[in-house]
Amino acid sequence: MAASAHATAAATGPTAVANSASSSASANRAEAALNASAVAAPDAGGGVDPRRAFLLRAVFAQDVTRKLRVPASEQSAYAGRLQAALGANTLGNLSGEYVVLVDRNANVQALFVYFRAAPADTWQMIGASPVSTGRPGEYDHFITPLGVFEHTPANMDFRSEGTLNENHIRGYGKRDMRIFDLGWAQGERGWGKGGVSQMRFQMHATDPDRLEPLLGIRHSKGCVRIPASLNTFLDHYGILDAEYAALVDSGKSLWLLKSDRQITPWAGRYIVVVDSQRKSRPGWTPAPGGKAQAKVPAGADTAD
Repeated sequence: MAASAHATAAATGPTAVANSASSSASANRAEAALNASAVAAPDAGGGVDPRRAFLLRAVFAQDVTRKLRVPASEQSAYAGRLQAALGANTLGNLSGEYVVLVDRNANVQALFVYFRAAPADTWQMIGASPVSTGRPGEYDHFITPLGVFEHTPANMDFRSEGTLNENHIRGYGKRDMRIFDLGWAQGERGWGKGGVSQMRFQMHATDPDRLEPLLGIRHSKGCVRIPASLNTFLDHYGILDAEYAALVDSGKSLWLLKSDRQITPWAGRYIVVVDSQRKSRPGWTPAPGGKAQAKVPAGADTAD
């Protein structure tokens, strides 16, 4: 039987392997699409089971191209960091909505999406991606501030025009990428004698060709740079759009929100920034390779 199976595999060759891979990819896309459409589908009683919030794991895995494979023990550790930060900001009972967590530590540079259905539950990870946060050392470069930041229309988001700056860099990424504006924040100056002053805190995509390959190291002026595919995921499913959705429900029309979006019933509003104080880089969050870092264009860290 083994010889026969080997002969069959040899006869079908690379084409069969390619077809199999293509079929598998198609099946994954179909599953992700099914999960996405099933997330908010009403139950027989008209409600929506909050456990469906975890269906977005499969969608994240399929749609977000820059992913981190975070071990279960690390997922649990970051859930604890998230809860501690929320508790310190009188949000210890927060539940029923997605929360975005960022570790600004130089040896991590990662973003995580978490969810829990009830305060008694443990936060569970939906997915994780590499990011770039503030790199100190030059004028007007802030260390990304710590804390819990509310994403609210009081600081209305906007979309990238995709234009090149003087250094031929699309600082906000390709056209139509969403800039999540968190308003003014107190940031630690990364130049001169240090100290604290106001900075405009945003989370956004970056130049897809020249800067996205550098995600995973500190490289911004203080904002959080994220992959374009993650930007689209957060935007399309309204992961941070609870207050935007409330405006729409009240009858207000927002040009910013796309007509084909699929906002979930568990849209959130908080971005939490922590520092894990790690002294070395864990294997699950690799730094960009030397090839990517060797191609850093002039003025790349001034693109925010």
